[in-house]
Amino acid sequence: MTKIKIALDVDGVLADVIISWMNFSNSIRPKITKNQITNWEFWKEFQIDPFDFYAELSSCWENWMSIPTTEKNLSSITKSLSAIGQVDVVTAREISTDSFVKSWLDYHDISYDNYVSVIDGPMKADLNYDVFIDDSPLNAEKFLKNNKKVILYSQPWNQHVSDNRIDRISNLFEAVEKIKLI
Repeated sequence: MTKIKIALDVDGVLADVIISWMNFSNSIRPKITKNQITNWEFWKEFQIDPFDFYAELSSCWENWMSIPTTEKNLSSITKSLSAIGQVDVVTAREISTDSFVKSWLDYHDISYDNYVSVIDGPMKADLNYDVFIDDSPLNAEKFLKNNKKVILYSQPWNQHVSDNRIDRISNLFEAVEKIKLI
């Protein structure tokens, strides 16, 4: 029997990098709270140039030790995921930040088999995985289009997603339980 292949996202699922970005942004712009980020392209609402946003988000990774985890016990939860399948960290980012992300994963003792980086989030859907754990509503839409199993990690920016083909979770342990049922 082949192991189930799990694609596990980093930003917004494992790493709460938006907290680090807000710390920076709030020092140079009017204050934004995480609960105000209710849309994937929220920067439009706040008149933030998307190139500035992505550059700032990437620069947050240079100070990777300051990026918090999304929840406690990620090490034991990712070990549980690894016990039921092949877990690959699948992330969309600039190549220049890969080494910082890998250091962050190691520092937090995140269990995974392979590290896969793509240029653009929706490109993940073209990869050969049985289930995707992600927080992006755009990625979720593309996963569904490609008939992939989607587990959406709840964040303020994906609350509007209500497709009944998507399993929504509020913590990663719930993903372990859902994947066991596949």
